[in-house]
Amino acid sequence: MTNKSDPQLKNFKESTRDQLKTIEAQKLKHSLEHNSVILVDVREPSEHAGEKIIDSVLVPLSNFDPAKVPIDPTKPIVLYCQSGKRSAQAAQKLISSGVGKVYHLEGGLNQWKQKGYSTQVNKNAPISMMRQVQIAAGFFVFTGTVLGAIISPWFLILSGFVGAGLMFAGITNTCAMAMLLAKLPYNQRA
Repeated sequence: MTNKSDPQLKNFKESTRDQLKTIEAQKLKHSLEHNSVILVDVREPSEHAGEKIIDSVLVPLSNFDPAKVPIDPTKPIVLYCQSGKRSAQAAQKLISSGVGKVYHLEGGLNQWKQKGYSTQVNKNAPISMMRQVQIAAGFFVFTGTVLGAIISPWFLILSGFVGAGLMFAGITNTCAMAMLLAKLPYNQRA
């Protein structure tokens, strides 16, 4: 078992953090035009199917395996997600596995689109994960409230539970409901 105060462990974490580099959307666009990077999308399959940067490869963070990332020793790897948080996590995993030349897109797909760069959109893809969470949460809150008013006030616990879950998701920036919904079969198709 590793001691958390181990100076070697601290130095390793600092060195991997130092190796994490960001790339701006403009520089990434230039690099893609010259086929000089490998672009990896770490969002979930349903997100990637709905909208993506052209020529990106999908390796979702939810089951991220550095061995699944295509590697070309002559090209750096650029990871992206919606906002940049998940791609930073995936980049750290890739760096920790010994892969060099790893970047993540600053601001993610949101920044890419804000700059006016094109994406490939599939209108037939499943709806976004955020909308799925909103629909599911709304359904459970509504159902708990109606059942609480008609059958038994104990059903209001369902509404309270969902409300607490949403509050926790907002505070921690992690959503258990989104992680569960991501495992549904229609969200696994890319």
